[in-house]
Amino acid sequence: MNLKKHINIALGYFIIAAVLGVVLRSFNSIEVSANYKFIVHTHSHIALLGWVYLGLTTLLYKIFLERQELNLKYRRLFWFTQVTLIGMLLSFPFQGYALFSITFSTLFLIASYWFAGFFMKYVPTSYRKTNSYKCAKFALWYMVLSSLGPWTLGAIMNTLGTESIWYRMSIYFYLHFQYNGWMILGLLSVFFHVMGHNTIMIPKVTFNRFFWLINLGIVFSFSLSTLWIKPHISLYVIGGLGAILQIMAFGILLLLGIGHKEKLFQILTPLQKNLLITVIALVGIKILLQLLTAFPYFANFAASITDFTIGYLHWTFLGVVTIGLMLFLNFFKLLNLSKSVYYLYLLGFFLTETMIFVKGILAWQRVTIFKGYFEVLAISSLLLPLALLILLGMNLKRKLD
Repeated sequence: MNLKKHINIALGYFIIAAVLGVVLRSFNSIEVSANYKFIVHTHSHIALLGWVYLGLTTLLYKIFLERQELNLKYRRLFWFTQVTLIGMLLSFPFQGYALFSITFSTLFLIASYWFAGFFMKYVPTSYRKTNSYKCAKFALWYMVLSSLGPWTLGAIMNTLGTESIWYRMSIYFYLHFQYNGWMILGLLSVFFHVMGHNTIMIPKVTFNRFFWLINLGIVFSFSLSTLWIKPHISLYVIGGLGAILQIMAFGILLLLGIGHKEKLFQILTPLQKNLLITVIALVGIKILLQLLTAFPYFANFAASITDFTIGYLHWTFLGVVTIGLMLFLNFFKLLNLSKSVYYLYLLGFFLTETMIFVKGILAWQRVTIFKGYFEVLAISSLLLPLALLILLGMNLKRKLD
């Protein structure tokens, strides 16, 4: 079974999501004959489920499950998942949340449960006590937990409406446990596998300390997603504690990496070293931003200025998660990545993030944005699908060669 083909399909979804991102950022500059909200739904679903989910599940299959007797079973699961993704792609742009899009979204949730059960059933016994498997198992449980958000959306929309605080809360619940739980812990699972497979030993006490700090941090920091309703002060404290626990966990991980720096860098190419260093820097900024939102002042303006929320989410998905995926997909030879393409992607990422946060800061200071802002943002956004198109072309050409 050619897992590179699966990654090329995931890249195809990423390109579609990136193009839709450009379309969304063009609404303020040109007339677009499409429903903005419907395109938002399509963009977010295809980015998270088409690119990130496929990329991460392919890595987990490669590491833990890749063997001949499972290929047919996994292939059925993979193509069933594609049916759900294509269904969402063909329904969300035209009807938003309605019968067909909800049906395919529901089928995707079933596919993700299928993968979680498939993974836990077939992982060899020899892997089950490894640090990597422990992280992967919890990552999948967070993925399942996050799905409570989508399951409740239908009931909330039909009873309380989209203006209800519970509508927004269910979306934040889903997003929080997706990116903090499923995605980041899933990537950490791959990282621990790389370390263990290359005899970089981690003391059991050290790993256990990291593991419980990161998991408690993930659970407690969900409170940060509730602060926009100005709840009881205890939720600020719990959210702040969650952010601090995550900082402590990543501090342990950073010290481990520094302690094994020479051995770790021996197994990475120069490009992979750059990717790793970039991810470390992006994670550091992400968790510091998280901590800031535990303070009422920052929580209030982060909630009231949507640019900060959008910028933070893109920082996590396009930065931490995507560059982390690029690193490990390249390490396991599932993705051919050149330095020039990576830097083009990075340029597009930092330009668009800068523009988004600048708009948020100007809104915070009640300063009017400069003329031509939306045009510059849309043009900067073009760098992302351009980089991804070149990347996909490289991978398809390498296959032909």
